[in-house]
Amino acid sequence: QAEKFGAQVAIARSAVKLRCDELPYRIDTSDGGYVRARAIVIATGAEYRKLDLGELPKFEGVGVYYGATFIEAQRCSAEEVIVVGGGNSAGQAATYLAQSSTHVHIVVRAEGLAASMSRYLVRRIEETSNITLHTRTRIVALSGAGHLEEVAWTEDRTGETSTRPIRHVFSMAGAKPNTDWLDGCLQLDDKGFILTGTDLAPGSQRPGPSGTSRPALLHETSLRRVFAVGDVRANSVKRVASGVGEGSVCIQLVHRVLAE
Repeated sequence: QAEKFGAQVAIARSAVKLRCDELPYRIDTSDGGYVRARAIVIATGAEYRKLDLGELPKFEGVGVYYGATFIEAQRCSAEEVIVVGGGNSAGQAATYLAQSSTHVHIVVRAEGLAASMSRYLVRRIEETSNITLHTRTRIVALSGAGHLEEVAWTEDRTGETSTRPIRHVFSMAGAKPNTDWLDGCLQLDDKGFILTGTDLAPGSQRPGPSGTSRPALLHETSLRRVFAVGDVRANSVKRVASGVGEGSVCIQLVHRVLAE
């Protein structure tokens, strides 16, 4: 459909820098070239935060997972599992997996869950007999031949390291937005996600090409005519369907700002 309407698609080229001091805006690409545009939609998403372990790539998809769906739950039915992370996604994964797994270990580096997880999930975890919370704990080693077979973790409080024959680890430690390439052009929240619309501070949006100013539109960033949609946007619903919907709405707004 994009090609039908004349869009040019660049494959295997990454955006490496946004030059927001030039009009039309300029995006430098990884092949040494650049693209100029009067309006930009940023949909660069986010990457899962990963365990800092050299052997991790060997077990991704064969013992280490980044989502706890029905398929993953079937793989580890009647087995011990580990969930890494203290946010709501980790809590939801732990309570879901506890329905079919023999035991769920939640591993967090913090002192507890209260500061990062909704109270109703904390209560469900406390009330589920086959879930154990390990605070101030981190995974230090993964091992196995072809598939994950053993996991070692260290309790920072005591320095004690334990190794268990666990074949399934769910890494739910949040995501890092792909915004490094923006190089300070846009306002971000404290986690690096792009602020848009009403999340921007009043009057913080730069004037447009005509020198006039107005409130930022829905999904519009602190830079006029630059929009952000999907997982890269602060306070977005981190779901595929939501990202698709935001993109559809955003294109209508692009036509609007180009007519200014």
